[in-house]
Amino acid sequence: MPHRTHRLVPGPAGRIHLVEQGSGPLVLLLHGFPESWYSWRHQLPVLAAAGYRAVAVDVRGYGRSSKPEAVAAYRMTELVEDNAAVVEALGERSAVVVGHDWGATIAAHSALLRPDVFHAVALLSVPYTPPGGPRPSEVFARLGGEEEFYVSYFQEPGRAEREIEPDVRGWLAGFYAALSADTMPTADAHLMPADPHFVAPGGRLRDRFPADRLPGWLTEDDLDVYAGEFERTGLTGALNRYRAMDRDWKDLAAHAGAAIRQPSLFLGGTLDASTTWLSDAIDAFPTTLPGLRGAHLLDGCGHWIQQERPEEVGRHLTDWLASVVAGR
Repeated sequence: MPHRTHRLVPGPAGRIHLVEQGSGPLVLLLHGFPESWYSWRHQLPVLAAAGYRAVAVDVRGYGRSSKPEAVAAYRMTELVEDNAAVVEALGERSAVVVGHDWGATIAAHSALLRPDVFHAVALLSVPYTPPGGPRPSEVFARLGGEEEFYVSYFQEPGRAEREIEPDVRGWLAGFYAALSADTMPTADAHLMPADPHFVAPGGRLRDRFPADRLPGWLTEDDLDVYAGEFERTGLTGALNRYRAMDRDWKDLAAHAGAAIRQPSLFLGGTLDASTTWLSDAIDAFPTTLPGLRGAHLLDGCGHWIQQERPEEVGRHLTDWLASVVAGR
């Protein structure tokens, strides 16, 4: 088995850090919030063993990749061009793109905007929703009644940073636990727990995180890796992706309702709010993802799907990739 190799390659905003393992057709892996290339640590060797060149990147604003200051630098169009730049820097002409959480949305738009580069796309946890509809900030502001949806909470520069950065490790541990199947708040027979996706008036997001346990997939060493990166970089680059959503709404207006026609795959967890809140998007896949070759909901799985269920995710990805590559 070839070793993992760390590299820095040029991108539109400066440098892009990536971790590479294996040789063969290129598979680009995109992480979500608040993670890094490390969230793909289980899939890199599996894909390499299956005959692929697996490359996990630090998305712009994370890890060792460049972190521009302006919120506008985190628009979806900019992130798509980062991915195309990685493919070019690696000496390839095309790639399969796989993403989780925000990475899923970035992967989907990479396939939508650059079909010349990305010939297949796999989405984990967050289903594809075509551009269009109401302005995102207006939608999020209507959620939760008197409480504030976490995406709205993230909008004001510096606000979430003031909560997170004094205790990055503790905040990350609680956030990961809040969305993991084995540690997330569960319904009590007499009292429904407060939803960790919402902030009470005058409160903090972490007030509703589990504070006394780590999910089974996350070791103390794993947490050290994630916390070490964010303690070094801060959270602003990662949070700026949320702050650019209204800009995306304008940038992508010409693609309203557009389908992604390349071969695709969706994997989600039945206990993940991303799949339950967006169930209508999953139902719309015959229209929005006409090239879909598989949609699998893993029973009893939470949000961190490729870390909670690495064997199942690896099997689904390699089976799907075999069909994608065979069809080219």
